[in-house]
Amino acid sequence: MKILIADDHDLLRDTLVLFLEGQGGFETATAADFDAACALIQSDGPFDLVLLDLNMPGMNGLSGLSRALEFEGGQRVALMSGEATKEIAQQALDAGAAGFVPKTLPAKSMVNAVKFMAMGEQYAPLDFMTAEETGPSHPLADKLSERELQMLKGLTEGKSNKEIARDFDISEPTVKLHMKTLYRKIDASNRTQAALIAREAGLF
Repeated sequence: MKILIADDHDLLRDTLVLFLEGQGGFETATAADFDAACALIQSDGPFDLVLLDLNMPGMNGLSGLSRALEFEGGQRVALMSGEATKEIAQQALDAGAAGFVPKTLPAKSMVNAVKFMAMGEQYAPLDFMTAEETGPSHPLADKLSERELQMLKGLTEGKSNKEIARDFDISEPTVKLHMKTLYRKIDASNRTQAALIAREAGLF
């Protein structure tokens, strides 16, 4: 099976490649942005499955999915994301995506999902798609706005302000402003301490 993995985070790409090729029967190609993925589809395609990160450079959300689906050669295209809501996942499936893969899935589950989609099935984790949209009930989370929680999650994932700004389509100065408020609310003096507090509290 030929699989193309397009994501701007090296660690995720490398982990998926390692797991897939360790299974045997997979030939993988990787790209760090949407334009590079498109170039590979045109030069090396068709692929049995193209896995696109929703928030990587060039994607422009679901419009990138639509563009990838339009390529000749019958690509099966799936989305993966760490931030997307179940509404976005449903829109992707309705648009013809082979599936939606949350980045929170364990690596082995992600590999199984890739196999499933490459064989022609549509995949979305049932617990993700049926989860109730509930507000945070965590004592630390209760102190923060939804946007501040997003900032904190980005910190725990080791993202820079620039990456966080891109993920949520906001400016870097806006991210810095949210960070300043966030630090004050959780009594942290810097981003490392804030991430540590979130981890120790079991928030992410």
